Amino acid sequence: MTIEKTTIQDLVIITPRVFEDSRGFFFEAYNQAKFNENGIMYPFVQDNQSFSKRGVIRGLHLQINPFAQAKLVRVLQGEILDVAVDLRKNSATYGQHFSVVLSAENKKQLMVPHGFAHGFSVLSETASVMYKVDQLYHKESERGIRYDDPTLAIDWKVDANEVIVSEKDIILPSFNEIDWSFE
Repeated sequence: MTIEKTTIQDLVIITPRVFEDSRGFFFEAYNQAKFNENGIMYPFVQDNQSFSKRGVIRGLHLQINPFAQAKLVRVLQGEILDVAVDLRKNSATYGQHFSVVLSAENKKQLMVPHGFAHGFSVLSETASVMYKVDQLYHKESERGIRYDDPTLAIDWKVDANEVIVSEKDIILPSFNEIDWSFE
């Protein structure tokens, strides 16, 4: 398992060591001891899974303190563009985003720590996404930022005429309208 730092502090890409043979493949998607050795110390309490079709954009989602969630995101089938936005006011990269292609083929995972908004777009015909979280869902703490926010200017790698967004996500505030942050 390799853990690669990104351009945003504490946001890391995890690539498992894959063992392949004539039967198929095997890899450790999560190993608490190896994560802890690398400073990733989240007590995951829930696994979530979604299935989406091409053009779907989910996000940008988060929960505010004290129910903020760290997420370990991976793709079981298909390909997504996974995006994290730094909302930590004291961070040198506050307001910046990072994106990476996660797929069933590359088996990469993105570790999204507390203090980030998270979302993804589906680049393949369909995609199954699974992610671990370290806090249970708490409806009253749920927040988000509009996916097409002009300040963030995220390139979701999806044609505008293909974009599919939920009614809930289309009414989210812009980055400049949010009145919460993480210290």
